[in-house]
Amino acid sequence: LKEGQIPIRHRYTPGLAGEAFFRALKDRGVLLGSRCESCGITYCPARLFCERCFDELNADVECGPGGTLESFTVGYVGVEGEPLDEPVLMGLVRLDGADTVLMHFVTDADELFIGMAVEAALKAKSKRTGSILDIEGFRPATPAARR
Repeated sequence: LKEGQIPIRHRYTPGLAGEAFFRALKDRGVLLGSRCESCGITYCPARLFCERCFDELNADVECGPGGTLESFTVGYVGVEGEPLDEPVLMGLVRLDGADTVLMHFVTDADELFIGMAVEAALKAKSKRTGSILDIEGFRPATPAARR
């Protein structure tokens, strides 16, 4: 142990709404959200309660797979502070039908701009594990995908 380091281990659990989100992603290839009728907000990924009024919510609204790129950045450093061999594009995507954003990779883009139409690129069903990485990333939407 080096000076200044704290030996902490943790395990993240997605909770009930997160579990429903990941199960739907794995089994059906859909992105589940939760709608608060009181506030008129749809959260995606799904939540158990509204962050504004604290009403109980259900994970029962399908969002996307298309959406809008709200912001983006280029990452040169990994989550552990290590330099990346290749930079990664990260975007904030507001899925169709949702009022919140989802942060994920942006792929297959020669040019990015705020407001561009994107769509989720999912792994093949046989390769999905129930992880956020079942979404390979968001790519520029094809015209047929936005109809």
